Amino acid sequence: MKTAFKQSFALTVILIVLFAFVYPLTISFIALLSPGKGNGVKLSKNEKVIGYENIGQKFYSDRYFQGRPSAVDYNAAGSAGSNKGTTNPDYLKTVKERIDTFLVHNPEVKRENIPADLVTASASGLDPDISPDAAYIQIKRIGKVRNLSEEQLNVLVGQQIERPLFGLFGPSKVNVLKLNLALDNLSHK
Repeated sequence: MKTAFKQSFALTVILIVLFAFVYPLTISFIALLSPGKGNGVKLSKNEKVIGYENIGQKFYSDRYFQGRPSAVDYNAAGSAGSNKGTTNPDYLKTVKERIDTFLVHNPEVKRENIPADLVTASASGLDPDISPDAAYIQIKRIGKVRNLSEEQLNVLVGQQIERPLFGLFGPSKVNVLKLNLALDNLSHK
């Protein structure tokens, strides 16, 4: 009996040291080696921080590319998905409303051509990226509003596409905040 207690106690102490000290310190050290030093990568405009690279935000104006909808209204303090299934009537109503809103702002787009990521929220509710298709489909609207050619905007979107890691892991994507910053720079030239 004493041996089992000693073993249990020793294992408990080892696990406490491992998971309360070694693991957090290791993760903190790895974070210090990452961009942003573990505090996130801040994006600035005119020396003012306007957002973080990996946290989505809403753009209200037709002058900007719209990002992925958020189930938490882009509140970074409360990351979450909607937890509603694809057959849930409330979920379907929300998606239909998003489609209808998108079509009002992009009347030249056909309903069936709208990429899913423009009308469905991500699991985190804070996804900063959209698919290249979701960016390209908004070009006509932005071109009209900003008086820019579709060719200029196609090149801009193409320059902002982030390819999969090692060409294998994950889809191609476009960071909406970075794209909109580049769009503002293009418009001011």
